[in-house]
Amino acid sequence: MAAEADPFAPPGAPPPHSSTPRWGRAPQYRRGRTYGALDLGTNNCRLLIARPGPDGFVVVDAFSRVVRLGEGLMEAGRLSDAAMDRTVEALAACAEKLARRDVRLTRNVATEACRRAANGPRFVDRVFNETGIALDVIPAAEEARLAVLGCHTLIDPDGPPALVFDIGGGSSELMLVAPVRPEDRGDGEEPRILDWVSLPWGVVSLAETEPSALDAAGRAEAYARMLSCVAAPLDAFRERIAAHGVSQVQLLGTSGTITTLASVELGLRGYDRRQVDGCAIDTVPLLSLCRTIAGQSVAERARIACIGPDRAELIVAGCAILDAILSRWASADASSGEVVRVADRGIREGILRTLMMRDGAWGISGNQPGTHA
Repeated sequence: MAAEADPFAPPGAPPPHSSTPRWGRAPQYRRGRTYGALDLGTNNCRLLIARPGPDGFVVVDAFSRVVRLGEGLMEAGRLSDAAMDRTVEALAACAEKLARRDVRLTRNVATEACRRAANGPRFVDRVFNETGIALDVIPAAEEARLAVLGCHTLIDPDGPPALVFDIGGGSSELMLVAPVRPEDRGDGEEPRILDWVSLPWGVVSLAETEPSALDAAGRAEAYARMLSCVAAPLDAFRERIAAHGVSQVQLLGTSGTITTLASVELGLRGYDRRQVDGCAIDTVPLLSLCRTIAGQSVAERARIACIGPDRAELIVAGCAILDAILSRWASADASSGEVVRVADRGIREGILRTLMMRDGAWGISGNQPGTHA
């Protein structure tokens, strides 16, 4: 029997719908080239444009818009016309930015909504015809790999294995990642993922299982049902982690739910990436915050700085997924000092690192340590 391919191995050639022309290495630092990374999720459309620098890469432009591409997908099994129209409009704005910045090397990925929708392939064709953006609908394993690659520099190299979690719009990925000491990192070596799981629940898909207009008792019951939805796959993954001989993990979270809740816990009046990215939040008050927000009405949540009307309906589903994760892997003892490290970086940064490494942006050293705004 042939050996099974490693789902986390970097692809050896540009995937379908990628506009990446080649993956070759150049012999020296390519100072002038500009790279793009587009991540179309179930809820958001995000773009980063960056240039390589001697100590990482420098972001020169960005775009982010809530498009709710997966709205109604759980029930209908298809992307709605309104959701596709919103998304194409956002992608057209991305295409304009890519052209204006003269980006020649880019990768544009789509995740759970396009994977799940019956009309996903037709939507991908429409996007290309109307915007020129070629979407690569990636599997969950590639999504997990890119998320880890984008944020792994925040893992403590002297700590235990890291449980990296990415709470998305249509799915959530959890990865057990081996820490790598800086001196042990090879030329272009990626962090080693020991095990992983993809849950079929994200903030959009889980939120749509429950009505939003509920009284206090109804909100408590709905939150309990959300917790039960994610319980079985998380319990199974916890058993698998134990089978690896791992009894303790360091926690690292990425994407909108954890960055939003970190902002609230930090008491910020508005979102500030400089204060959020890389911060450490105590797990016990974070868990308490999840449950407090879950008990509030939509109007009450909308008045919280850094949540606002855009996230007021979906944040409770994110809280439920985070609550379930913390309840299984974090100590309930406030004196333990256990923290969650927060990453405002992920798939897009992982794409940029991959593109720049394979294009030889940092020369033969393979050095790719940082991200700079």
